[in-house]
Formats: sequence, C-alpha cells, structure tokens
Amino acid sequence: QVQLVESGGGLVQPGGSLRLSCEVRGSIYSANTMGWYRQPPGKERELVAIRGVGSNTRYGDSVLGRFTISKDNAKNVVYLQMNNLKLEDTAVYYCKAIVRGHELWGQGTQVTVSS
Repeated sequence: QVQLVESGGGLVQPGGSLRLSCEVRGSIYSANTMGWYRQPPGKERELVAIRGVGSNTRYGDSVLGRFTISKDNAKNVVYLQMNNLKLEDTAVYYCKAIVRGHELWGQGTQVTVSS
C-alpha cells in the first residue's frame, strides 16, 4: 500500500526554524508532484509550497522568502525548510503527492509556533 510518511513537526519559538520531511513509501514509481498544505486552527486548508514536474515550484504568499521546498527524486522525499517562523504559521501541515495520477495525502504533522 502506497502511503506518505511525514516527520519533523513540533514546537518552536517565533523566529525559529523547522524542517519537515515527507516520504512516499510502498511505490516503485516517483511522485511527479509533491508539496505541502496546512490547516490553521479554525481555517481552511491552504497551499504552502508545491514542486511539480521540471522543478516548477509555487509558494503561498505568506511563506515567500521564509520557506523553501526541495525534492529528492531518488528517494521520493520532499522537504520543507521553514525559517523565521511566525505565530500564524501554527497549523497542521499535510504532505501531498501525485503518483501515477493518484493523489495521496499524509496524515498531517503539527507545527506550533509559540513563545
């Protein structure tokens, strides 16, 4: 069974950094597109960053200049480096991948920014 396994969430102070990882497990095929969405408390899920075919990358406006997405195609892993974290970055972060046309979602990892 193909699944996404996320790691790296946690509690961090404002201005701090975290790195999230998401691995595609159980598939011999590479994910064409991998990325991150988040759902803040009481709000809708929103795009954080996504990396598609040919390194085409898109970021949500609120994270531009602070977050960086990268992808290791050989390992089928996507990373999200989050710097200068703000209180409003607090959310459950979800990994998304598209493998052979099938959309997969991770279980979510909590990121809490608090002093």
